Amino acid sequence: MHVSRRRFISRTATGCLGAAGLAGTLGGCVPQLTASREPSLVWGRRGLSAGRFMYPRAMIVSPEDELYVVDKTGRIQIYDVDGEYRRGWRIPLIKQGKPTGLGWSSQGQLLVADTHYFRVLFYSPDGELDESKSIGGVHGDLPGQFHFVTDVVQDARGHYFVGQYGQFDQIQEFDPECNYVRRWGSQGSQLGQFSRPQALLVDDEGLLWVADACNHRLQIFDVSSAKPQLVDSWGVPGNRIGQLQYPYGMVFDQDGSLLIAEWGNHRVQRFSRQGESLECWGQPGKEPGEFQSPWALILDSQRNLHVLDTENNRMQRFDLS
Repeated sequence: MHVSRRRFISRTATGCLGAAGLAGTLGGCVPQLTASREPSLVWGRRGLSAGRFMYPRAMIVSPEDELYVVDKTGRIQIYDVDGEYRRGWRIPLIKQGKPTGLGWSSQGQLLVADTHYFRVLFYSPDGELDESKSIGGVHGDLPGQFHFVTDVVQDARGHYFVGQYGQFDQIQEFDPECNYVRRWGSQGSQLGQFSRPQALLVDDEGLLWVADACNHRLQIFDVSSAKPQLVDSWGVPGNRIGQLQYPYGMVFDQDGSLLIAEWGNHRVQRFSRQGESLECWGQPGKEPGEFQSPWALILDSQRNLHVLDTENNRMQRFDLS
């Protein structure tokens, strides 16, 4: 279903107000700032040795509940859900820059958005690079070429979706054999445009969710038809409850709600799929439950939420069950 531009403008202007605005405009339940939510575990520290972090900024969880984390040194480190280091490796090239996104394929491979080398790499869970498979690798504006790759996700058909920012902020799609299919979007703030599409998710209906980070909003696309259709969009910039400031990470909870890590507001916020704020916690700081520029979050099979507390060089775990 395609939603009209008029409906989008109305929703983005009124649908994500702060607590007072929601109480006065929408009625019903007012979102609650649950500053008392405490982590069940805080672990990690700054450093270059195995098991330490240097500005970690992307994360994914495997079906075996292993946490894969990449930091600004180009290291990919693997931990269990209790923060115990298991193994790690370094990506081959880091002089131009380091990865900012990780994904997991249906074939059991780690997908690395190798941002400054304009490509997606494929690794085995133990760090063996698949030399026979990659997406991109050429800096340019033609189909299948990239500027700075942000994230990669695979849908139920096996198609890969890759976000990029730079001169051309857009999404590109590739088939299961990594052949180019199509692309859409451009740099800007209009509907269907992007300003750093930092995180990508595919939901259980096959819709593609895009965290349009520098536009402080989400855009949702139906990618099942010949031309991607924008079916919803919500979010306005600000630091009040229901507003967003640089949404860099997102994950669906088991109840269907969406959890978002706000890099700019140093917090985690829970939304309904229609954009209503349901819960919000965190503030700038170094104490447990506080954050400094959280970049990513993931949910394990036991419904533990792991938040990558980037500038604090640590991980915080919250029990949502």
